[in-house]
Amino acid sequence: MDQIKIGKFIASCRKEQGMTQAALAERLGISDRAVSKWETGKSMPDSGIMLELCALLAINVNELLSGERVMAESYDKRAEENLLEMKREVEEKNRQMLKVEYLVTLPGVLAGLALMFVASFVSMPVWLRVVLIAFSFVMIFAVAFIAVGIEQKAGYYVCQSCGHRYVPTYWQVNLAPHTGRTRYMKCPKCGKRSWQKKVLTKED
Repeated sequence: MDQIKIGKFIASCRKEQGMTQAALAERLGISDRAVSKWETGKSMPDSGIMLELCALLAINVNELLSGERVMAESYDKRAEENLLEMKREVEEKNRQMLKVEYLVTLPGVLAGLALMFVASFVSMPVWLRVVLIAFSFVMIFAVAFIAVGIEQKAGYYVCQSCGHRYVPTYWQVNLAPHTGRTRYMKCPKCGKRSWQKKVLTKED
């Protein structure tokens, strides 16, 4: 999506409604800095306030995502294009988050193991050895908790019994037996337990 184009469209619609950035921000319960970022193309409105924003600007969501007024005859095509673009963006965002998981996990675990190796085989005072080993365990567990949090938020898990895709809670993911990113969990829809794979989108 063209964030610059969308930002200019938001600014134009806001001015048509006779609102300043501060006035629009106040009605949405956000900061005027956030509105400024939209209008300069630095960020997009959160999905949670898109409907309210569109109502205030007298446009629809499809027009907001297109960055222009949409004629009735081309509405369905543009809506489909916008939905596909949003799906691609969500998938790419989730893919990047999962890459970050590896970038966080691997160096952290290796550093923890290296410290543990040093503490075990290098001559040093006992108190220092204990401190290093304890710090190594803390580091590895902290990295693991962060990695699970990233994995939990990026994408969905798909039930092998009914095909339902959902986002489990952090602790459901953390406590579930797993091999890689496939975790043995209970589906909230059918109630069955299965080895559920991580997928990037809500539907294919």
